[in-house]
Amino acid sequence: MKTTLDLPEDLLREARELTSVRTKRGLVIQALRELIRRRRIERLFERAGRKEFALDNADVDRLRHAR
Repeated sequence: MKTTLDLPEDLLREARELTSVRTKRGLVIQALRELIRRRRIERLFERAGRKEFALDNADVDRLRHAR
């Protein structure tokens, strides 16, 4: 999807310095993926300990090796 964004140059510069990503498109994609990853982790922590979120050892091993 094509979108026009007005991004602060200082944030783009710092992101380029901290990552190996050099394109603006790549930086935005990486930032979105990181945001999604963090929110999923937050949700997992919120659910931890609840009955519907009980993992057995096989599930944990499968998740660990799915990376």
